[in-house]
Amino acid sequence: MAYKIPEGKELRIAVSGKSGCGNTTVSTLLAKTLGIEIINFTFRQLAAEKGITLADVIERAKTDDSWDIAVDTRQVEMAKKTSCVLGSRLAIWMLKEADFKVYLDASDDVRANRILNREGGDIEEIKAFTRMRDTQDSGRYMRLYKIDNNDKSHADLIIDTSKYLPEQIVELILAELVQRALLIKV
Repeated sequence: MAYKIPEGKELRIAVSGKSGCGNTTVSTLLAKTLGIEIINFTFRQLAAEKGITLADVIERAKTDDSWDIAVDTRQVEMAKKTSCVLGSRLAIWMLKEADFKVYLDASDDVRANRILNREGGDIEEIKAFTRMRDTQDSGRYMRLYKIDNNDKSHADLIIDTSKYLPEQIVELILAELVQRALLIKV
């Protein structure tokens, strides 16, 4: 099945979810399916631009909020320029111009098992690290932007990713975009 954006329109889709929910996989697959840009600007790209290591950026970001703000601001600036899929933990809150906002959800156990499959390690350590990271991320988002990333009410569509394969999730999103006349089946 092929899709196109209505003539004279642009389409900005924001996809958010916590670590292990499939955010990057689904965002990338969705952008590829639609033939539009994927935006997922991260600390890794910022480090390359600054000519420093990723570890340096992460270390500096622990005590200097400007690193987070730089990444978050850059993503939104990039997304405002063209039709795209913005995949980031804060996309549905930060990209106010998004035509459609998707929140990908999964239980802590599902997320930990996905991270284990992706990166290896010990499941209990991954669960503990993921809980700690979620808590730190939530605190930082609230402090920096007054965003409660546990409040999914900003989303147009919430998908429990434990029930579907990434391709099925993309199909659910595409169907909703067609239903809302943001996309046309061709």
